[in-house]
Amino acid sequence: MRAISTAGSRLRALLPQVADWDAARRSPRRDLIAGLTVAVVALPLALAFGVTSGLGAEAGIVTAVVAGAVAAIFGGSNLQVSGPTGAMTVVLVPVVHQFGATGVLFVGFMAGLVLIGLAWARVGRYMRFLPAPVVEGFAAGIAVVIALQQVPAALGVPAGDEERVWAVAFGAFGDYLSDPNLAPPAVALSVCLLMLAGSRWRPAFPFSLLGVVLATVASVVLGLDLDPIGDLPSGLGAPSFGFFDLGAVGTLLPAVVAVAALAALESLLSATVADGMSVGEQHDPDRELFGQGLANLAAPVFGGIPATAAIARTAVNVRAGAGSKLAALSHSVILLAIILVAAPLVAEIPLAALAGVLLATTIRMIEVGSLRAMARATRRDAVVLLLTFALTVVFDLVTAVVAGLALAIVLALRAVARSARLEQVELDHGDHSAEEHRLLSQHIVAYRLDGPLFFAAAHQFLLELADVADVRVVILRMARVSTMDATGATVLGDAIDQLEKRGIVVLLSGVSPEHDEVLRTLGAAAHLQRNGRVFETTPEAIAFARKVALAEPVY
Repeated sequence: MRAISTAGSRLRALLPQVADWDAARRSPRRDLIAGLTVAVVALPLALAFGVTSGLGAEAGIVTAVVAGAVAAIFGGSNLQVSGPTGAMTVVLVPVVHQFGATGVLFVGFMAGLVLIGLAWARVGRYMRFLPAPVVEGFAAGIAVVIALQQVPAALGVPAGDEERVWAVAFGAFGDYLSDPNLAPPAVALSVCLLMLAGSRWRPAFPFSLLGVVLATVASVVLGLDLDPIGDLPSGLGAPSFGFFDLGAVGTLLPAVVAVAALAALESLLSATVADGMSVGEQHDPDRELFGQGLANLAAPVFGGIPATAAIARTAVNVRAGAGSKLAALSHSVILLAIILVAAPLVAEIPLAALAGVLLATTIRMIEVGSLRAMARATRRDAVVLLLTFALTVVFDLVTAVVAGLALAIVLALRAVARSARLEQVELDHGDHSAEEHRLLSQHIVAYRLDGPLFFAAAHQFLLELADVADVRVVILRMARVSTMDATGATVLGDAIDQLEKRGIVVLLSGVSPEHDEVLRTLGAAAHLQRNGRVFETTPEAIAFARKVALAEPVY
């Protein structure tokens, strides 16, 4: 019964609360205006990301509508706006090439289950510990990959079948040179420049939509040779549950993990940014993961791609005056209305214009100042950042994040291990009596252990302690040991055994209760406890050492 009660309380904590909508009742008009503003900005992005994913513009719109609404209702932030993002397309393109649309829908659905599991396990609060160089490295790498993905559309040539985006980009340049057409690159470049210049002049104005509209009008009026998006559905359509070859599940697991990790990371980062841009807002990370999980369960049912919260759209939402979940929900409703009313017009948008939108987006994604500062911070951070960036561009996001995280952990452990010191203590006249100094001259020595004693530092500790020579009593002062794991405790026990085999008496002082528990559990140096050679303070250990110095030690 207790387990059922605990599960029930945990589920209630993840579900929407009535209080979530109190803010919406205070200023609904402001939230509706913010939702309209975000929808105008999100429309070209949703279309572009759908095309880039390989499932088409309609998949992007469906994702923005379905995932955006579900995440708004069930998520843990009042200001988040969710939908398709460029980071997701980087993971999805290889899946589309190998497994088609069904594989993408399966990956999204399974990632939703993973996100719900993470929310249930309360993992949200730990996502902030991901190293910043890894985050910055793959964010910059994603921007480059998205830009490379736009090369075929920007040049007006079909995308090749190569798996790597850089190979697709180079192949597109070759195809274009064999049959050049100035219209597509001119349109893509014009839209890109309009967005970049306009954002400096009036950041709140939706220049992306303006660029797309102007490009579409020019294409129709001037009869430019540009490939349009094509027919869009006039609604969401009926839910469909296709069949997927379960034999391919193992092959798709890395993509599932990558999508879930991206959705979790990008959503929580976006929520943190939104909190910082507002006053009095504080998101619930576990509820946010739960909402994103449900959104990714719902979107594939209607043919949508995996989704996550987007920092760009969320920032627009906050700047437009949003104060509650109503803004994000109304953004989805407005996009649905566009599908119902203006689908034939949207179908005429040139692919080159959407490529220009994403090219400008990728340029704004790269924070040059932040990258430069992080690269200069420490050599360790620079190496992790560059490795993650390079692997993202050359190989894939999963490889990049795993390798970058592994390298960051190894380098961090190396730095922490180096901070652990075994230092001989000089007992001056201010600390101890002249008689104690005399005892030191009689081969009694005290060592102070500073920092962590764990697996990465234990080996060096053993080497240093094994070099102790010409002493009769060794006092190990443990009060400044910050961390001790099983490896550290075991190595400490081995070092004590080696000293005692050489006839040296070993005493411990200042062992904290938690470290004493580790030593007791592993049986390390248990005989010191039995023989009364573990002391609360160093003076007590010195007093015992004085007795040992004046008499033969008893083992």
